Amino acid sequence: MIETPYLLFLGDAPDPLAAKVAQGIKDWRPDYALGQYRMEGCRADMRLPDMTLAEAKEAGARTLVIGVANRGGVISAAWKKVLVGALEEGFDLASGLHNLLRAEPDLKAVAEATGRQLHDVRVPAVSYPIANGVKRSGKRCLAVGTDCSVGKMYTSLCMEREMVARNMKASFRATGQTGILITGDGVPLDAVIADFMAGSIEWLTPDNDPDHWDLIEGQGSLFHVSYSGVTLALIHGGQPDALILSHEPTRKHMRGLPDYPIPSLEDLRDRALDMARIANPECQVVGISVNTAALSEDEATACCAEIEARMGLPTVDPYRHGAGRLVDALDGV
Repeated sequence: MIETPYLLFLGDAPDPLAAKVAQGIKDWRPDYALGQYRMEGCRADMRLPDMTLAEAKEAGARTLVIGVANRGGVISAAWKKVLVGALEEGFDLASGLHNLLRAEPDLKAVAEATGRQLHDVRVPAVSYPIANGVKRSGKRCLAVGTDCSVGKMYTSLCMEREMVARNMKASFRATGQTGILITGDGVPLDAVIADFMAGSIEWLTPDNDPDHWDLIEGQGSLFHVSYSGVTLALIHGGQPDALILSHEPTRKHMRGLPDYPIPSLEDLRDRALDMARIANPECQVVGISVNTAALSEDEATACCAEIEARMGLPTVDPYRHGAGRLVDALDGV
């Protein structure tokens, strides 16, 4: 078990989106987020107390969590002094990067010498099956995006919170590092061998009560050439009954791919539904989630209204305005 509370390591994150792991923990497990550690040049801020390692230890933090999700998931050489210092100060380390803590000889040696733990949450802990496509009982909802990092996880967490408040049967199913650090369980999908990715999602969302909803954390985008594989594995392994389209309206191009424009919501609706109906012919697109964090209140309202009028689907920012209308849209599915 990863010991809490956390000191969130933001490193030298170049922008707020690069620290999305820390943001997710801060927003959804605020009791875990004791403070933040930022290096020179960091452009992310969780609006938590800035702490030195000694200050955080004195305040009761137990684990330094790498809250940065950089392209390629690598441990920067510039971070090493801080990570080694954290182990020597008495912290455990936790990371969801592809570059494993345990694969770094210096970190492994210091952890062994100090008796500290290295937690790599992006290591599959189960021998997952190959998908068989057999229909399962229960209901499943998946958020699919026009791009990466547009709010798919937040959409599912907001819907779960709303459904639990209504005494509905619902479970958030984590499929990435941030979701796993928030919930303590899940499948690190992009670290699963390709042949077993869809099977891991079948395993994650087994047979359930007919009125139970699994809210599956979305990953990547069908339109993102770097990460489309994980999206398709979620679509086919999850066999969703309902899709939520997720969108960030100020994005000009695919994240990290300046030569690839953002697809339209119409294209996302049509292509995602075609793919979903291979595994579940009854799948429906039921609503749209818009990440309006970069917009004012008036701009957010106008943006959602325009999209709803154009697409004919309930459209909200579920984190800003609540997920009630998206949950309502599940009725009858």
